Amino acid sequence: MRLPAVVLNFKTYPEILGKKGWDLAKRFAAVADDTGASIVLCPPTADIAHVAKLIHLPVFAQHVDAVDPGQTTGWTPPESLLEAGAAGTLINHSERKVAWEEMAKSIPRCQAIGLEVIACADDVAEAETLAKLSPEYIAIEPPELIGGDVSVTTAKPEVVSRAVDRIRGANPRVAVLCGAGVKTRRDVAKALELGTSGVLLASGVVKAKDPEKALRDLVKGLH
Repeated sequence: MRLPAVVLNFKTYPEILGKKGWDLAKRFAAVADDTGASIVLCPPTADIAHVAKLIHLPVFAQHVDAVDPGQTTGWTPPESLLEAGAAGTLINHSERKVAWEEMAKSIPRCQAIGLEVIACADDVAEAETLAKLSPEYIAIEPPELIGGDVSVTTAKPEVVSRAVDRIRGANPRVAVLCGAGVKTRRDVAKALELGTSGVLLASGVVKAKDPEKALRDLVKGLH
């Protein structure tokens, strides 16, 4: 992933399921082409392979499991993500929390086969602890602000700046992203001002009346 970046989590909103999501992925790729912005898409697991073939942007999974390929029905080993064309994965999102022991297995396994990892943290303490596992990125996202109308950069800027300081203190190689309520270019610009390398968001774009227009506005905050 090229930094600074906008990482767009599709989640499983009705607006992005199936062909609707494929069309949006192409439109978002056009935004990256037109603006030069670094944009990463995180489609649902069922759409990773198709989206990865459809566009040239990095495609990340929304989750990964610490299991080996084989007798693991319904699970998602890192190798399956790689074969599907993913460049990386989220892990420990507030909507899909993962035990510490599982992350301690998953993160190095992903990295060993070339998948980058964005580990999500609900608060500063969790972010600092996650830094010890050396994911490429940690995204600080207070869960109470996710999907809301107020950005974490406005509601709790001190959480972002403190997370940046604590993560860098624990592991200076880890880049920091922030999310929760991010919707405008001002939110993105403020995130960078607070020391992050970009943002992780979903509803601010995916559920916007005009998702492409919303993304075009957002990426202006990267400059």
